[in-house]
This record gives sequence, structure tokens and C-alpha cells, in this order.
Amino acid sequence: MLKRERLQTIQELVQKHGIITVKDLIDQLDVSDMTIRRDLDELAASGKLVRVHGGAQSIDSSENNELTHLEKKEIHLIEKQQIAKRAAKLIEEGDTIYIGPGTTQELIERYLPTMSSLRVVTNSLPIFQSWKSKKNIDLILVGGNYRHRSGAFIGGLANDTLAELKFNKAFVGVNGIHNESMMTANTEEGTSQSVALNNAKEKIVLADQFKINRDDFYQFYNLYDVDRLITNPQLPADILAHYQQFTQVILAGEKN
Repeated sequence: MLKRERLQTIQELVQKHGIITVKDLIDQLDVSDMTIRRDLDELAASGKLVRVHGGAQSIDSSENNELTHLEKKEIHLIEKQQIAKRAAKLIEEGDTIYIGPGTTQELIERYLPTMSSLRVVTNSLPIFQSWKSKKNIDLILVGGNYRHRSGAFIGGLANDTLAELKFNKAFVGVNGIHNESMMTANTEEGTSQSVALNNAKEKIVLADQFKINRDDFYQFYNLYDVDRLITNPQLPADILAHYQQFTQVILAGEKN
């Protein structure tokens, strides 16, 4: 089979199944593991599919397969709590901070000590709701088009507002990080986070260990441009060393 035909066949199989593994493609096309991985990387680079760990996913199914906000709240809770607690330690009296959408970010307020002066900006309704009972907090909710799956306000209105604001620190989440790529399932949600990050003195990404080396649909930011990545200490040493090439990695629970 010619390469052109093989690439077309891979596209058709991914589109048919929604998600397919490297092993399945090897069995069906009778080519080497290395060949399939090269083909998938090439198709992903040209926007024909989404590369995921161990295989590929169709672009059409990527966002539909994203977990709902409620489903995300129920998984990896201990790891998220660990990261949120470490993130809270970075917030200082008098800060103006941006907190992006995400179930890990929603936990930060639990671990924040009482402060007499703090401004919190978010475009996430769940985060706004988790902070609204705190006293001495100047809380700002950025509006826009409401995205039910994540509870975020997105789109032009949200982006225009965020573009006019400046932050001491921005805390954002991801659906996946693979090498320098920070990814999410929705382009508009990713764009809003990118705008906020660009206006922050310190850029901080929160990602539990299960999101490391994971792809998703839309690359919204480059890990090189982030100041800190907070993740879990259970991350394998070789993977930790790899990501330390891109940014400072803080292991939640450690004294760093």
C-alpha cells in the first residue's frame, strides 16, 4: 500500500470509530509500529485527527467525548486537592489573580487563608460560586457566551474584557499537556485562557499527573511561556525530567 493510500485509510478508520489504537491500526494495515506512529503524527500536524496516548481520535468526536463538569469533579479528586492546596500557597495579600475554568481550580479557595485584600477574576460560573461567600474578596465574573459543558463564559465578549485586565498571577487548567503543547477540547475556551495568560505577570498551569503526556483537540498555549507547572509527586522521574526542560515543575506536597 502506498503512503498516500495508507494515510487515507487511517483517516477513514479514525472517522469511523471515533478513536482507534496504534495496535488496531497495525493489525489492520500490517505495517510497523513506527510507521503508524509517524503517520499519526503527520495527520495530527495537518489537522486531520487528534493524537491521543496510544492512538488517535477523530476531530468530530474530540469535543463530544469531553467529560462534563460534573463527571470531571468526580475523578482524581485527591490529586486535584493536592494541586489546589499547593496553588493556594502562591497567592499573596493584595494580588489580582485570574482563575480559569476547571475542577482543580475550583478547589483553590478551600485552602486559601483569610486575606484582607485580594481581587479574583474568573470567567467560570462554578469558580465564582465557590468564592462568592468569602469576605474581603473583590470578586469579578467575566461574562460572555455560556458553555454548559464546563460552566465557562467564552467568546468575543469574554475575550475583550479579559484583554483589558492585568493580573499578578493567572491559574489555568488543561485537558492535556504533551511536550510543550497545552491543550483543551474547546477552541473558544482555550482562547479565553490564552488572553488571560498573556496579561499575567506569573503564568501557572495546574495539571494532575493523568493529564501529562495526554493530547486533546486544541493547543491554546505553549508550556515554554508558562512560569510554573503544578502537578503530582507521583509523576515518574523520567517524565518529570522531560517537562522540566520546558518550565519550572512544582510537585504538590513537596517543599518547593
